[in-house]
Amino acid sequence: MSMDVIAPSSNALAPRHAAFAERRRQLDGQLAPDTRRWWQEALEQLARKPSANTLVLLSSQCKRRLGDSLVPDSQGWTRSQLARALLLAQLLQQQASADRLPLLRQLFLWADDSEKSALLKALDDLDSQGHSLDLALQAGRTNNREVFAAIALDNPFPARHYNDRAFNQLVLKSLGMGLDSRRINGLAQRRSVNLNQLALDLMEEQLAAQRNVSDGLPQAIAFELLSPAQRLRLRDLCQQRRLPPHWLEHLPADA
Repeated sequence: MSMDVIAPSSNALAPRHAAFAERRRQLDGQLAPDTRRWWQEALEQLARKPSANTLVLLSSQCKRRLGDSLVPDSQGWTRSQLARALLLAQLLQQQASADRLPLLRQLFLWADDSEKSALLKALDDLDSQGHSLDLALQAGRTNNREVFAAIALDNPFPARHYNDRAFNQLVLKSLGMGLDSRRINGLAQRRSVNLNQLALDLMEEQLAAQRNVSDGLPQAIAFELLSPAQRLRLRDLCQQRRLPPHWLEHLPADA
């Protein structure tokens, strides 16, 4: 039995402790003595006063104190994002189980865009059981590219907990925002006839509006599931040079 996740009671959050221990190791390895001293004092202050107000105060200081440079081998985390996620995980751990999910929702509402991004990037490890699904779906309605990318890219939460409709909407919005669809976790396993049609509809809309077709659209399409008519349409568009030539690489030779 894995000891990484605490078994939840009802809808209590079940964090992945090993994941946060690794993030703590990554962050500590990046800090100079003076910044490490502030970071240790911040953790101790939160331990003494484990409240939302303390977290908000410390979170607001993370970027100034620790900087915002990328942490190597961390899947795109910055120092301030790691610090904010670690502070959040510590605060939630210090709460009664029944209070953790309401507190997480409250903190998301209070957060600025950078803090929302850190929370969302860590959501799968804060909530391994998916009880915060409503929060994730709410976050996905944003038009802020940074916040949306935090839930859409390099994040296992949608692949694990979204139904097909919600996942497809996330894929389409990612394409519409020009995000790299290759970084959507689980996309290859979620491709389907329905997602094919949605992706092709988006392609037709972009062509009709004389806009460039989203670069990541081929990654959203299960070409083996296309109908003969859909394959013929794509080949014709390539021959007309209305689609980039690389689309032909995905089509069978007899399409």
